[in-house]
Amino acid sequence: MLRAPGLAVLLLAGMLCGCAVGPSDSGADAATPGGTPAEADAAPRLAADYAQWARRGERVIALDPGASEVRIHVFRGGRAARLGHDHVLSAPEFSGYVHFPANAPAQGGFDLQFRLDRLRLDDPALRARLGGAYAAQLDEADIASTREHMLGEENLQAARYPYVRLHGLRLVGDAPRFAALMQVELHGVRREAWLPVSVDESGAGWQVAGAFVLRQSDFGVKPYSILGGALAVQDELVVEFRLAGRDLPRAAQ
Repeated sequence: MLRAPGLAVLLLAGMLCGCAVGPSDSGADAATPGGTPAEADAAPRLAADYAQWARRGERVIALDPGASEVRIHVFRGGRAARLGHDHVLSAPEFSGYVHFPANAPAQGGFDLQFRLDRLRLDDPALRARLGGAYAAQLDEADIASTREHMLGEENLQAARYPYVRLHGLRLVGDAPRFAALMQVELHGVRREAWLPVSVDESGAGWQVAGAFVLRQSDFGVKPYSILGGALAVQDELVVEFRLAGRDLPRAAQ
């Protein structure tokens, strides 16, 4: 059975209905909106740091994108919402790790990052599987246009702020359900959020699942709209995740 520290890992993996992400009461760091253009990829540093802990004999889990699923739901809004579509983005690529200190497992931490420009938008197979509001299939031109608007200078500015990062801060609860406090970095701004997660380590590996609400405006992002707001994207996004991982080889105890 997974102990609290293990859950923290999963929480991290669950980058993403329980709580909305908003300004932290504890003084979360609101980074300068200007940010750093073309920010450096932190994945190599993360890999090196977590590998070092494993070499010290501590438990480290590497998250596996191929066995995981992260979905971001974007909702249509405005007076003419019926003319638009709901969209779903998925993250087929990300880097993520969980660490359980040998002498203080409850203080385990996690990190996860992915690039906005590598998100997959409105994958036909995923839309068909989700059904409902996503049952309508979009043509390639519509998808390309939507992607350009979402990632462009009028919305997420992915060229300037390419990375979304999650960092674990605190874990509360007992297996299989926990509350995790994490720091979310988006658009050069950091905010803290609590989210509920469920952990399963009953099979060959372990998984964590959960969801949370993220408001674009909390990160200095102006939701896309046209025609004076008659057709728009809702401020709130829903992030759902199911993350799986494997243990990195450890030094002999």
